Amino acid sequence: MTLPIETPAVLVDLDVARRNVRAFQDYADRHGIRVRPHIKTHKLPQMAELQLEAGAIGITCQKVTEAEAMVDGSARIKDVLITYNILGEAKLARLGKLNERVALSVVADNADVIDGLAGFFSPRQKPLTVLVECNTGADRCGVATPAEAAALARRIGNAPGLRFGGLMTYPPAGGTARVQSFMTEAKKLIEADGLEVPSITSGGTPSMMEAGEAPIATEHRPGTYIYNDRSLVARGVATWENCALTVLATVVSVPAENRAIIDAGSKVLTSDLLGLAGYGHVLGRDDIRIDQLSEEHGRLVSDGPIGLAVGEQVRIVPNHACVVTNMVDAVHIIEAGEPKAEWAIVARGRVL
Repeated sequence: MTLPIETPAVLVDLDVARRNVRAFQDYADRHGIRVRPHIKTHKLPQMAELQLEAGAIGITCQKVTEAEAMVDGSARIKDVLITYNILGEAKLARLGKLNERVALSVVADNADVIDGLAGFFSPRQKPLTVLVECNTGADRCGVATPAEAAALARRIGNAPGLRFGGLMTYPPAGGTARVQSFMTEAKKLIEADGLEVPSITSGGTPSMMEAGEAPIATEHRPGTYIYNDRSLVARGVATWENCALTVLATVVSVPAENRAIIDAGSKVLTSDLLGLAGYGHVLGRDDIRIDQLSEEHGRLVSDGPIGLAVGEQVRIVPNHACVVTNMVDAVHIIEAGEPKAEWAIVARGRVL
């Protein structure tokens, strides 16, 4: 079916997105886990509202300006966690204003960040809630041991202008058992110092349906689950029918029997591979590979006749939905198979 949409375009099937949100919310409710979705995947206040309506307690953002855009975009967003070390006077000033508007929490994994936060917030009437970020195997940010987590918790608890809010981690896929063991030990050490641990927040879509196996965690922060993508299908976490976001592209050339060129290149599909071969999956055409991208061209190849014509549309599930969202100004909302609206991506490019 040809859609009356100028290409290349990013489509979001709202019916599929709703089902995806509902499926994890139901799982979390059964296991007594609070849901705080990461909005990096959609960057849309409307999608955050959909998640809140389903039962989410708040949202997760990665950057201060991203959080500002989301709060500006919806009066219903009242609880925000920013899972990033925040440094610098300009960012702290923005953080201070945001803290007056919503229930705000941030994270830290080192004394420099904590001291910077305390220096800014100590003269202010409303304290800032700070969680300790812990490394449970992803080897990105985070303290390496429960003892280090306890030491930073004490530092936060003793810092003027700050309130200790708990522990945060972003584990690797399959890392649920490590979350349970690390956080259990860290919580024990912190409570021995006389501090409460109000929240233990874990995250990630790939292992979200294992979240109940780490009951020490009180909340989970899935992001990509609302849309899903080719990488999650490859992991066995989703099916093509669960993929709400697709890229609509038009065939602009068929220069050889087994080769076609589309009008979506790296500026739409992005260059993310995530360990996969090729740059996306053409729905309904398992025989086609997107083997090469330039900025505005995508190359489709097949082992036999490709069977595409100039002017024909194809829909592609990208390797990584989150970065595709940040490549375009708006997404086309599809309901019951028909285009219904365009939603501006208000947090696009908010990376400060």
